[in-house]
Formats: sequence, C-alpha cells, structure tokens
Amino acid sequence: MPSFTHLLEEFFRTLPFFMKPLLLTFELTIASVIVGTVIGLLVALLKVSKIPGGQLLANVYITIIRGTPLIVQIFVLYFGFYKVIDLGQFWSAALALAVHSGAYIAEIFRGAIQSIDRGQREAGLSLGMSTRQTMRRIILPQALKRSIPPLGNQFILSLKESSLAAFIAMDELFSMARRLSAETFDEMTFFLIVALYYLVIVMLFTYLVGKMEQRLAKGD
Repeated sequence: MPSFTHLLEEFFRTLPFFMKPLLLTFELTIASVIVGTVIGLLVALLKVSKIPGGQLLANVYITIIRGTPLIVQIFVLYFGFYKVIDLGQFWSAALALAVHSGAYIAEIFRGAIQSIDRGQREAGLSLGMSTRQTMRRIILPQALKRSIPPLGNQFILSLKESSLAAFIAMDELFSMARRLSAETFDEMTFFLIVALYYLVIVMLFTYLVGKMEQRLAKGD
C-alpha cells in the first residue's frame, strides 16, 4: 500500500495527464445520460400506453438489456456494427451506456407515472383535455419531480460504468490509470488516484442532486 505522501506527490505530478481523460469521462457521461433519459422516457410512455404491442416491445427491450452485461453491449456496438456503421469509440460507449441505463430509467419513469393519483388523470379528462394533454400537462411534471432521487442514483451508476469504455481503448480516466501503472509498475497508487477522481465527482454530483431536490421541495 503506498504511503499518503507518495500518493499525494503522484496525484499532483500526474494531474496534467488526467485532465483530458477527466473531460472525456464527463462528456461520455453527459452524452449517455441525455440519450438514456430520452430512451427511458419514451420506453416508459410506451409501457403505460394502450398502443397495441407497446407494452410487449418495452418489456422485451428492458428484459434483454437488464439481462445482459454492459461490457457485452459495448463490444456489440463497437465491434459488431463497425462494418455497417462505424460509430467510433466515443459514440459506441456513449450509446451502449445510454441504451443500458435507458432500461433502468424507463422503470423509474414508469413507477413515477403510475404513482400519480388516478383522480388527477380523471380530473384532466373531465376538464376536456385529451389523454395526451393530460399526460403532458398534469401527469409528467409530477412524475418527473418524483423521479429525481432515483434518477440521481442511476446517473451516478452511469458515471462509474463509463470506466468500462477503457476496454475498447477509449482514453478515459480508468484507461489512463492502467497506462500509468503499466509504465511505472505502481498499480495501487494510480488505481487509488483514479478512485479519488470518481469519488470527488460522485460527491459533487450527489450535492447538486440534493440541492435540486431541496429546490423542488420548496416549490411544492
């Protein structure tokens, strides 16, 4: 186990090496979170809709994605589709993360939508709104507010799972730690440093989600 002094020295010495991978990790997480949220919302709406075959389609997607490892999904997108369309390392990893988290986000949204009191839906319809207008104006705003805490947890998971992009040679945080440890044979130091980076980012994100929850609670 490296000493605290050695860990600190290596942290500041390698700080410039980690800046670009850190930015790439942020970009990868943000892209996957935005696309994953859109996928999750669409699948949730499909699951609660009365569209013929909609629930079946949503259930098949959720079952397949939740039942297979994320690393396999990344490999399928990166190695399986490159002859048809070359997505590159970034978008292969981002789309795999988005599709993976989308299955879990869909269940979060579905639970939140179904938790809204049925009377509010009926009230919207009685005011002359269509089913779509009732969903958009009454149900979804409340469901999105209730989804914030579990969505925060899912986004943190997406951030940590972005480290799997290192297995398709993407130059993110974990990949840089592996490279530096291979050059210096000081594996433990650099894996502890990269763990510290993730820990700080997760704490920052948890703080922001907490602030958002407080602000929404004041608005109730």
